[in-house]
Amino acid sequence: MLTKRIIPCLDVRNGRVVKGKKFEDIKDIDSPEVLGKYYSDSGADELVFYDITASNEERKTSLEFVSKVAENLSIPFCVGGGVSSIDDFTNILRKGADKVSVNSSAVRNPNLIKEAAEKFGNQCVVLSMDVKKNDKGSWDVYIKGGREKTDLDAIEWAKKGVNLGVGEIVVNSIDEDGMKNGYDIELLSKITEAVNVPVIASGGAGKLQDFCLATKKANCDGVLAASVFHFGEIKIKDLKEYMKKQGIEVRL
Repeated sequence: MLTKRIIPCLDVRNGRVVKGKKFEDIKDIDSPEVLGKYYSDSGADELVFYDITASNEERKTSLEFVSKVAENLSIPFCVGGGVSSIDDFTNILRKGADKVSVNSSAVRNPNLIKEAAEKFGNQCVVLSMDVKKNDKGSWDVYIKGGREKTDLDAIEWAKKGVNLGVGEIVVNSIDEDGMKNGYDIELLSKITEAVNVPVIASGGAGKLQDFCLATKKANCDGVLAASVFHFGEIKIKDLKEYMKKQGIEVRL
């Protein structure tokens, strides 16, 4: 059985880690390098950093925080937000990141995934999807930090991303983001059934059981969360011990 990964998510705005609900009501938390080192020392398996306003502001990812984070971490980390070219991939990886996440730019230019996978390898290319359920019972993909709806179906887009060369998919439910009601298990299950790459659950973790459901019921390879970790409601060590007791393989 593959080890399931626990991944704190750090949303970065103006060089600071912030957190909100459904992409609104944003609160300041800490600096990326300080919080990153704390999670690295606390037993996190990986970290994800999103420059959350880069796409909407039509600018590049802030590379300053990436360098600082790389100096302080002993675990892999992924960076996304405002990535729109092969040069962006190159710059972020050179600054020390292990993976690069694409979202809005991949929707606008799917060939970016193919180019990046060919140049850096599939393992470096992560497709991040912000997804919301529609009134027809399916899920739409949103871009620009959840602000703009596209005509893409989430399941079909996930499959296309893998065909183009994506090595991993992070599925974030806008409906559940920051709400702490649990991950969207139905959505995640449909995506893990549809693709053959690791799928990471995002959006909605509120209690220990939520992480177990995403790995057991939805067959996710990793679970990503922000609020419950940032505000000290769940400690990573406690979470891993709990998951282990539930028969889930984790790295203690």
